[in-house]
Amino acid sequence: MQGESADLEWRDGDIPISTRFDDPYFSLESGLDETRHVFLAGNDLPARFRDGFRIAELGFGTGLNFLTTLLAWQQSGCEGNFSFTSFEAFPMFADEMQRALSAFPELDALASELVQHWATGARQITIGAATLNVIEGDARQCLRRWQDKAEAWYLDGFSPAKNPELWQEDLMAEVARHTAPEGTAATYTAAGFVRRGLETAGFDVTRTPGYGRKRHMTRCTLRAE
Repeated sequence: MQGESADLEWRDGDIPISTRFDDPYFSLESGLDETRHVFLAGNDLPARFRDGFRIAELGFGTGLNFLTTLLAWQQSGCEGNFSFTSFEAFPMFADEMQRALSAFPELDALASELVQHWATGARQITIGAATLNVIEGDARQCLRRWQDKAEAWYLDGFSPAKNPELWQEDLMAEVARHTAPEGTAATYTAAGFVRRGLETAGFDVTRTPGYGRKRHMTRCTLRAE
């Protein structure tokens, strides 16, 4: 299943806003720092990195989370490789991705490599230690068909108030089903129905300090059976 293309407008220069969901793709303050706080620290990374580590994500967007993770892997000195699978219903065009990622000079070299691959239509991409697989289409259907599990999940859909279908209990149950034993998940939102959905799915859920203006975020660990 192929995803529809993203519908974008730009704010403050190079910050992409989804016109479909009226929501920015990353923090208007510092998207890179937000990714590090929410998705890396929220999953106890890079401390848990090891050869063969598997990460999965709802919402690939600009590729910022992937690139930030790859940079953290390189800086950690971890040997071996990791996989990163992302589910994206509305993929960006390569030039849009390049423009958005230009806001993060620290990622320039890795971003350039990603964009070059992306422009060819490739969605299974190897960059350094990372094997990226972007699955285009509605995660509510695509995740059910996915045959793997992840040690860490990045739940990064647009705001639950604006994109509720990506946060419903049935999808959180699929996330849990595709989580390795003692695996984790993290998200920037602390919305009550999201936390309850994760708890019902089998996660132990903790509300922790959020990034920037967001007072709280959510971290969770899959309960042992």
